[in-house]
Amino acid sequence: MDILIIGGGLSGLAVAEALEAQNRDYMLVEARGRFGGRIKTAVHAGGTFDLGPAWFWPGQPRIAALIDRLGLEKFDQFSDGVLTYEDERGQVDRGRGFSSMQGSWRLKGGLEALTQSLAARVPDSRKRLNAPVVTLTQSAGGVTATLRDCEKLEAGQVVLALPPRVAAQIACTPALPAASIQTMQGVATWMAGQAKVVAIYDRPFWRHAGFSGDAMSRKGPLVEVHDASPENGGPYALFGFIGTPPPHRTEEDALRRDVIAQLTRLFGPEASTPSTLYTKDWAFDPCTATEADKAPLYAHPTYGLPEAFRGLWDGRLQFAGTEVAPQFGGYLEGALEAAENVLLTMQDYGRGHVHAD
Repeated sequence: MDILIIGGGLSGLAVAEALEAQNRDYMLVEARGRFGGRIKTAVHAGGTFDLGPAWFWPGQPRIAALIDRLGLEKFDQFSDGVLTYEDERGQVDRGRGFSSMQGSWRLKGGLEALTQSLAARVPDSRKRLNAPVVTLTQSAGGVTATLRDCEKLEAGQVVLALPPRVAAQIACTPALPAASIQTMQGVATWMAGQAKVVAIYDRPFWRHAGFSGDAMSRKGPLVEVHDASPENGGPYALFGFIGTPPPHRTEEDALRRDVIAQLTRLFGPEASTPSTLYTKDWAFDPCTATEADKAPLYAHPTYGLPEAFRGLWDGRLQFAGTEVAPQFGGYLEGALEAAENVLLTMQDYGRGHVHAD
């Protein structure tokens, strides 16, 4: 094939959809049993709840255009009502300002509606699930990728549409330059150390009490809470980011009890009986995070395509994924920006390699 895309998250799917429209010869392989990468949406009683990223914003033109093109709908993050604050002793103060996420957008049906729509536009013959790549070998004719089941795939070039730290775990022959490997291992994966909890309720009792669902806490385990309800109708939900470091959140039952106790402190007794409580700890997802990603990020990293990533294997090894986007790195928009940039570098490569499916 002309192009092998490794990683079926938003960036990899965007590259695949574009190559399909160009009638190129390509294959998309994904290690997980689903497409979407860090985009993951839970479905409960007809409601959809994002366990990965949930928001996008005005001023991000690529995702806005893609949503319009796919016929999807965005809606405003709920922000009516006041903020709740909890100090380090667990003392709750209500009414300290308003929703911090006012002006953010969410996607009707959850963000998985976006990745599922993109995946549906890629023919089954051009995409593979449960297909982790373990080695890449350069040859005179291109690159050979070996899957975990020992199957080999031949391609003219490879797009690594996954976090650089995860990509660094693929064994390469000949070995990549030491500076490139060191740089890959040094690029922090955005969101990799995060854990998210979604508590689902039959009624939005916090709204009825005049609260936006926003809360900030210095006690935890949730350090930040927001309304995660669908645009219209129920079920309703609150979600929060867990502030406890990854090594201290492995006891899930205890963590769930602490989360419910905290939501009860913040929003009252009705919060003590969620119909369902979803948790997703991305720090322990091997397709997203490495051991290095368990160190907390206290600020948004400066992303972009490092010089050490350029020209590898005579340009046959390319990088995509949100961490290499120069302007919107770490965001959904960055995943699309990185896909756009890698497509530009490939526009003349392998011209004449088309398929007739």
